[in-house]
Amino acid sequence: MNGPGFLQIAIYLIALIALAKPLGSYMARVYQDESVGLNRWFAGVERLCYRLSGVDPEQDMRWQQYALATLVFNLFGLLAVYLLQRFQDVLPLNPQALPAVTPDSAFNTAVSFATNTNWQGYGGESTMSYLTQMLGLSVQNFLSAASGMAVLVALIRGFARRNAQGIGNFWVDMTRSTLYILLPLSFALALVLVGQGVVQSFNPYQTVNTLETVSYSAPKLDADGKAMVDAEGKPATQTVQTRQQTLALGPAASQIAIKQLGTNGGGFFNVNSAHPFENPTPLSNFLEMLAILLLPAALCYSFGVMVGDTRQGWTILAAMTLVFGTLVFVTVPAEQHGNPALTALGVDQSIGAQQAGGNMEGKEARFGIVNSGLWAVATTAASNGSVNSMHDSYTPLGGLAPMWLMQLGEVIFGGVGSGLYGMIVFAIVAVFIAGLMIGRTPEYLGKKIEAYEMKMAAIVILIPPLMVLGGTALSLMLDAGKASIFNPGAHGFSEVLYAWSSAGNNNGSAFAGLSANVPFYNLWLGLAMLFSRYWLMVPVLAIAGSLAAKKTVPVGPGTLPTHTPLFAVLLIVTVLMVGALTFVPALALGPVVEQLQMLGHY
Repeated sequence: MNGPGFLQIAIYLIALIALAKPLGSYMARVYQDESVGLNRWFAGVERLCYRLSGVDPEQDMRWQQYALATLVFNLFGLLAVYLLQRFQDVLPLNPQALPAVTPDSAFNTAVSFATNTNWQGYGGESTMSYLTQMLGLSVQNFLSAASGMAVLVALIRGFARRNAQGIGNFWVDMTRSTLYILLPLSFALALVLVGQGVVQSFNPYQTVNTLETVSYSAPKLDADGKAMVDAEGKPATQTVQTRQQTLALGPAASQIAIKQLGTNGGGFFNVNSAHPFENPTPLSNFLEMLAILLLPAALCYSFGVMVGDTRQGWTILAAMTLVFGTLVFVTVPAEQHGNPALTALGVDQSIGAQQAGGNMEGKEARFGIVNSGLWAVATTAASNGSVNSMHDSYTPLGGLAPMWLMQLGEVIFGGVGSGLYGMIVFAIVAVFIAGLMIGRTPEYLGKKIEAYEMKMAAIVILIPPLMVLGGTALSLMLDAGKASIFNPGAHGFSEVLYAWSSAGNNNGSAFAGLSANVPFYNLWLGLAMLFSRYWLMVPVLAIAGSLAAKKTVPVGPGTLPTHTPLFAVLLIVTVLMVGALTFVPALALGPVVEQLQMLGHY
């Protein structure tokens, strides 16, 4: 990797860290019910929301009430998205007259967007009407992100409060997350993206003339419009030439802004942020990539402010950034080094004035290796899942790093809210391990960590690996699962493992060589997304309730300092050990053996 590559990565990380403090401070004030400037415009809207919903904003919920409100609200959101898809053919704002979505695909997509996963087994421009994209998918981008932020704030209150029965009010936390944080940021980003060329339109798709004749292979159809077969029983094809192209349009910019800021990741178009109407320029690419990690990074500072010690937030942010930066410098050099299979075909993969060099298969020439690799690591570090290049075309080592980031539990930045509360659970485990070493009851932020908290933490840590490894095994044992694998050997295994890693950790990206839009994967991946989202939220809220009811323990000579570089290292080791011990055997069967096969063959 050359100097400009290092400079691009450095600028990105500097901008991210620089924005974390002011935005984190602002969000802490929002959740502590302090003035943030926007109150004069949105306070009336906030009160109106409570009045229309019959919500008492002064009610302090126990953790069980908070969890029930979270689950019920998300259930209604899931049902709404499902019904919008099933009836979109008779609803307005469908200029292309797209048919209703099939039941299995509609279920998978509804679960996906309700759980902040945004796994997409469909092509947006060929499947979803404008109304479904806006009222269903974009709205869930806001609400699923706000739900994760609300659960995080409840957990933080568990540390900040003493001898309390309540952990806040879900409806208030979710409303404030949406009104004062997600909406203003999304509006500002959407305006900038429109200025860069991201489409925002209700017009039907446009047919335009191309400058050159385009030839492509298409299925040969009979008089009834059915696909024909040749003498060998294979699908018959014909070469078609055209000088026209249909350009898909739609209200994309408004959805792209919240898809990135809310760590959602669902693209308006099929190829996501590789599409020029979603991500047209280097500036739009930088801003969208920055938005992916912006709120997860800033929430670390919010955490420090709300528990009364900003050093705690900086320590967690430092641990996240160190792991993130390390894996960036695994993926980018692996792709920059190139693919020996392409070298054997005579492809020039050297860096030059006219090309980025390296393994450019599946990548946009306008972004090159560094911005593609950096995005791949950022989108899998967060539970975002958007892509500006196709991860299935990465080298085995280059694809391993994004896959492993998901398998770590989406705690290296992770989803908005969910990533930090997952990392805090790992911090609880880390202080427990340290307490065992010195024979003292572990404490974190003045609260004793006892058997109940550890049981809940174990559930949070063990559910995602169970979903990933169990689902991968199920797919490889059943004919229905194997039928969608079109790449043989280690890479086909990697595609299945990646799909389950993505669903089981609520990420949403894919090794797209796997044909996942079939009833088997739509059902089982949907269930994995549900379990991995809500079986983690409920134990986290249980921890919050338990901690809030405890008194604060004074710092003593045996207390482990949790704001030091030593604790940051302990936290990183805890996260990596869980990831390594759980997933290294599976990774050895997939990307590791594929890398060795590639090097050995060429």
